[in-house]
Amino acid sequence: MSETPVKQQGTAAYHAQAVASFAVALAAVALGIGNLEADVWVRAFLGVAVLYLTTSAFTLAKVVRDRQEEGRIASRVDQARLERLLAEHDPFQKL
Repeated sequence: MSETPVKQQGTAAYHAQAVASFAVALAAVALGIGNLEADVWVRAFLGVAVLYLTTSAFTLAKVVRDRQEEGRIASRVDQARLERLLAEHDPFQKL
């Protein structure tokens, strides 16, 4: 009774939409910071803050993805062990 999990993958359109959304959001923030009526050091600080937030978001997404994959792999190993034990078990074996 081995059930192979369905591998879910995003479509090319979904990937393109995510990339486009990210690019538009980053461009809008950069444009907003550039047009802000403030000193150069304030705009530079906001620019660095946006870059830091962006890299932190990528790191967080990678960590969440890695944990999910790790859990999936551990589940597969446990399932394989259970299937092996069931295959080796002889219910009519004398105790």
